[in-house]
Amino acid sequence: MTRKISIAIAFLTGLALIFLGAGFLIAPRTAEAAYGLRFADCGDYSFHYIKGIRDIMSGLLMCLFVLTRQTKALGMTLSVGTIVPVVDMLIVLSKPYNGLPQAIPHISAIIICSVLGTILLTVNPTK
Repeated sequence: MTRKISIAIAFLTGLALIFLGAGFLIAPRTAEAAYGLRFADCGDYSFHYIKGIRDIMSGLLMCLFVLTRQTKALGMTLSVGTIVPVVDMLIVLSKPYNGLPQAIPHISAIIICSVLGTILLTVNPTK
């Protein structure tokens, strides 16, 4: 049961990443504020597009692993992928205008990735 719930949460997380990534491509300024960073008002959205496509790819990969029942690959991706929200959080917290409220989404992602990855790699499927 824990494994099935973890797989469902991973799928929903993948969908959320696709949604968040699309936000960076469609409405970069809004997504930027939600991410916890401020950029100079120069009209260059290169970072936003890089972040957006990274999130979309990660979300698609997670959903693909769920749909093809590749739970070990999903577990490894989540476990190794934990580095992404850790580094994102460190970047956000390195800015003097940010604090815990801006770190919470990243902390949540760290917990989700590490817990789900561990469960999917350690809990044997029931047959």
